[in-house]
Amino acid sequence: MRVFSFLPWGYEGRLVRVEVDIRKGLPGMEIVGFAGTAVREARERIRVALKNSGFVFPQKRVLVNLAPAGLPKKGAWYDLAIALALLVASEQLDAADRDVLVMGELCLSGEVLPVEGVLSSVIAASSADVGLCVVPHNNVREASVVEGVRVFGVESLCDAVSVAERGFLPENEALIDRGDVRSVAWPHDFSAFKGQAFLRRAMEVAAAGGHHMFLFGPPGCGKTMASYAFPSILPPLTESERLSVLQVYSLAGELSIDGERVFSGMRPFRAPHHSATVEGMIGGGRDVRPGEISLAHNGVLFMDEAPEFRSAIMQSLREPVETGRVTLSRAGQSFWYPARFQLILAANPCPCGNLGKEDAICACSVQEIKRYWRRIGAPLLDRIDIRFPVKPEDTEVILGGEAESSTSIRKRVMRAWQIQKERYAGRSHTRNAYIPAEDIDKFCVTSEAVRSVLVRAVEKLALSARANASILKLARTIADLDASSEIKKEHVLEAVQYRRYGDMDFYWSDI
Repeated sequence: MRVFSFLPWGYEGRLVRVEVDIRKGLPGMEIVGFAGTAVREARERIRVALKNSGFVFPQKRVLVNLAPAGLPKKGAWYDLAIALALLVASEQLDAADRDVLVMGELCLSGEVLPVEGVLSSVIAASSADVGLCVVPHNNVREASVVEGVRVFGVESLCDAVSVAERGFLPENEALIDRGDVRSVAWPHDFSAFKGQAFLRRAMEVAAAGGHHMFLFGPPGCGKTMASYAFPSILPPLTESERLSVLQVYSLAGELSIDGERVFSGMRPFRAPHHSATVEGMIGGGRDVRPGEISLAHNGVLFMDEAPEFRSAIMQSLREPVETGRVTLSRAGQSFWYPARFQLILAANPCPCGNLGKEDAICACSVQEIKRYWRRIGAPLLDRIDIRFPVKPEDTEVILGGEAESSTSIRKRVMRAWQIQKERYAGRSHTRNAYIPAEDIDKFCVTSEAVRSVLVRAVEKLALSARANASILKLARTIADLDASSEIKKEHVLEAVQYRRYGDMDFYWSDI
């Protein structure tokens, strides 16, 4: 039996071959292959776990090699793999000649504890034609997401040995119905969001085309409430998207915290606090883990009070917003994680929040307001298609009748998604917001009359070339919501309204 384990190396990771050699010499165990502290400490855990499980630790010189040797190995998930390879080498385990992926941390009692990154390890095993996987019992659900791989869940070292000795029989396989996912409802719905008809429309357009949004307005006008309801109008994850998101959550160790929604097909929604660090947002750290932008992959990243985030964080969002991935470089090593998220920023119009309120006085100076908005930065704002000013709603409207539910809005959004899916079949992009610059003229065709309207708007508002492209993408989405193959004048005019506000333009002020 050839034993493999796993090395998290960015998003994809690498399989690690576990080799054991037993020879004459002073009794002892040495682990080579660029092993970290947690891996070297496995020597004593394995020694005691074998004894407490009824096995014998060889009274000879034991050498464990983790290949490839040039990559650093960290973590405790190599314990079970080393223990099984040691039992095979010492002829205490008689198993058939086959390749097996083994993941799990050992307690001194021989109990197998759950570990992180199991889903990524199973995906890597599947790609390398390793069709047998032994994982901790508590990791079986995520491991079983991958098709074409037989998964065996074990609770102890003895269980793992029994599974191997029996020849990995089908009756010992952990069988989970991959199609049986529990429906988890998003707790926020647009039916509770009264008024703000134009904001609701902007949210629908953003959801239909995958466009980023920036909402600004006084406190209490509905920015946060609408943003939290936004995931309720998004279609569920496709199977490939769900697998990709689960892989990120597995690497980050977040499946036990927020994984149930992802298992059910709900798109991720991340709302980090403005005190977050750069590593927490972008990823990295000592052990190089995915950050919030990767945990929002195929979902939504909501940043409330955006100007309060560190400037370094705001500016580091520019590349992931465009490319859909983040690359981290650490001491000559490069890692990448997917980060195709939909960004929603929310901000007050000024530091005190009173600008725009009819019954309040803003005491902020022009310089203070400009300094406040510069924290977001014009380069990032220029990459956001929809900039929407939110005014406080009248009390009569808020206390009025019923509002349209998320279910009915989602139906229109799903129809628009289907149109885009058919239009972009066979291409790398699937949403209007991601149309490459070279394809805009092909997919956003307008008549001469409509183009002249767009040209006048761009010239009057002094918009950039990127803003011109954003308007065409938005107009394409609005046309899809109307089930129109043609981009009409009213579609362009509505798109211009979403894009017209710049980094210092207020609809209620001449600043």
